[in-house]
Amino acid sequence: MLRIILSLLFITVIYGQNQESKAMRSKDDSSKTSGHKVFKTDADWQSCLTPEQFYVTRKKGTERPFSGKYYDYWEEGTYLCVACGAELFSSSTKYHSGSGWPSFWDVASEENVILEKDTSLGMVRTEILCASCGAHLGHVFDDGPPPTGLRYCINSAALKFVPKNLKK
Repeated sequence: MLRIILSLLFITVIYGQNQESKAMRSKDDSSKTSGHKVFKTDADWQSCLTPEQFYVTRKKGTERPFSGKYYDYWEEGTYLCVACGAELFSSSTKYHSGSGWPSFWDVASEENVILEKDTSLGMVRTEILCASCGAHLGHVFDDGPPPTGLRYCINSAALKFVPKNLKK
């Protein structure tokens, strides 16, 4: 019996390390990003974003839970970065997490996001940024569903939705 318990513990530890490795892609991996970086001044961003979008994406803010436009939105399509239009998530990976924010179990393209360690607010989390423009999107956690076990918890204010029937 002890052998079985130790085997299960070993498998759990190895699986957890693999999931953590995927979630903590280094910033250096973002060098594979295939687009141009978007740079704007705060004034430029304020002119093209709403006050809430600016607060969330440029000042690393968070919208109130259960308040965002896409929290309970289930149409088929693609979620883009509200600031630069980079493709971030597919509706096919969205799920109801009960967290109060739109949640996805995977990104549309690993090259379009950067994951960074976030130690703000007295806790350690993994922040998700748009690789193209640096917009703060939300955080990723390791309590999501299969197949990745990840929960990309995203602010609606950081997203723009394009319905499936409008995709080229």
